[in-house]
Amino acid sequence: MNASPEQEVGIYSWFRRTARRYPDLTALEVGNARISYAVLDGLAVRLATEIVNAAGGKPTAVGLCCSRSVAAYAGYLAAMRSGAPVVPLNPANPPARNGTICAAAGVDVIVVDGTGGGALPRTSAATVRLSDQDWWRHVTPADTSGAPPAPDPAEVAYILFTSGSTGRPKGVPIQHAQLADYVPYCARRYAVAPGSRLSQTFDLTFDPSVFDMAVTWYGGGALVVPRPEEILTPARFVEERRISHWFSVPSVISLAGRLRGLRPASMPNLRWSLFAGERLTREQAREWAAAAPGSTIENLYGPTELTVTCTGYRLPADVGQWPRTPNGTLPIGRLYPHLEAVLLGEDGEWARKGELCVRGSQRFAGYLDPADNRHRFVRTRGSTSVPTETDWYRTGDLVCWQDGELVHLGRIDDQVKISGHRVEPDEIESVLRQHPAVHEAVVVPADDETAGTVLNALYTGSPVPEQALMAHCREQLPPYMVPAQVGYMAELPLNTNGKIDRSRLRKLAADDPRRARSG
Repeated sequence: MNASPEQEVGIYSWFRRTARRYPDLTALEVGNARISYAVLDGLAVRLATEIVNAAGGKPTAVGLCCSRSVAAYAGYLAAMRSGAPVVPLNPANPPARNGTICAAAGVDVIVVDGTGGGALPRTSAATVRLSDQDWWRHVTPADTSGAPPAPDPAEVAYILFTSGSTGRPKGVPIQHAQLADYVPYCARRYAVAPGSRLSQTFDLTFDPSVFDMAVTWYGGGALVVPRPEEILTPARFVEERRISHWFSVPSVISLAGRLRGLRPASMPNLRWSLFAGERLTREQAREWAAAAPGSTIENLYGPTELTVTCTGYRLPADVGQWPRTPNGTLPIGRLYPHLEAVLLGEDGEWARKGELCVRGSQRFAGYLDPADNRHRFVRTRGSTSVPTETDWYRTGDLVCWQDGELVHLGRIDDQVKISGHRVEPDEIESVLRQHPAVHEAVVVPADDETAGTVLNALYTGSPVPEQALMAHCREQLPPYMVPAQVGYMAELPLNTNGKIDRSRLRKLAADDPRRARSG
């Protein structure tokens, strides 16, 4: 008797089940390539054989140094079929950083396409090179009749690396077990089925890409990959490629808006619009809702350690019913039903406002380096460096309850003490965004020789005299929260995941926010 979809575990297992059920449906569209489930499965099996041969047996971990190409997605599935965890490597990374990641994850085989060669680290790992962009057209897909062993739920499915406070990346291993509830739940929540067409805007080193792949292939939809320039014109991409489900960081809305690429009702057929990775503001959501009037919009939240997303807030269709929050962002909503959360106050007790702590089936089992587990879990029993199943993961995010929904107030480590007062920069950002000339705003701390810690602000939109914005802030904020300096930028820098690059902005603001636009 075949296992039900809920009993099956693993992205490749779900993909293979769909490929057997709908072999001729489109599984992947990249550029002009349109690949069916049967063909993509055959390519994955062929690549898995090459990976195992290169490793001389089951690999320890498979690095994936590819752009969002056919090689990347076939390689992702192939690594999982081979029984090894996937370790995405960014082709834009310096080779040394990729080398650090490979060493930490134990990568012994790297799949590389034509864009990733320059980012390959010096390593003893074997390579499987797919330098020809159309390599898959010249390969006879392998026989897919033989099923690989089902993965052990405790085995690692993929390893992603997040920025560490020590300057070295922290490895986050996600087991198949952490996906077991999450993927089926999301497929049901968003009605993903044959005929669904989901965007794939995220780099593979950014964990929302796991949602894109796993949920699409679990439900039998098509994964549609935009070219980088198409992400800047989402309305055109959505309509030309008949996208039913859009998922991106909110910054895409701001970028597209500045390029005048989000005209009202320009995406009439879009059904679902999902945003995560950054706080979603009311202004951003309003602009997107006007462009996609028939779309259901959700604001999602989740750190990598909690397997992509763990909360969601569905915006009411009537904009007038959208809640107003202290910082002008939209709530992150409620926890998924198979998870639990508590808020930890400054006194270490449960509170209505505090650090969000989560446990449940999506919570990872601990970092690659056990030393990184220190202070990241709320212990319910024991004191070892290995988290127990009942421990809560400390997200580092400050949240509060408002009308039964969670609201994200910022990072705990972004809070700043100004003249003895604890300040949350996103509250100031919200006030700045209320000025008609301001589109986006970021407030960052800087050290001043005489005043100590001060707040500097950077904004996009239309340049206005600095004193006008300072006066705007004084009308709504106490004196200690008014930025010391305000600087205009034509656009805010983004990191490789498409998020606003706050670390770079801190450096620019510390130098002189008035000259930040030259940075």
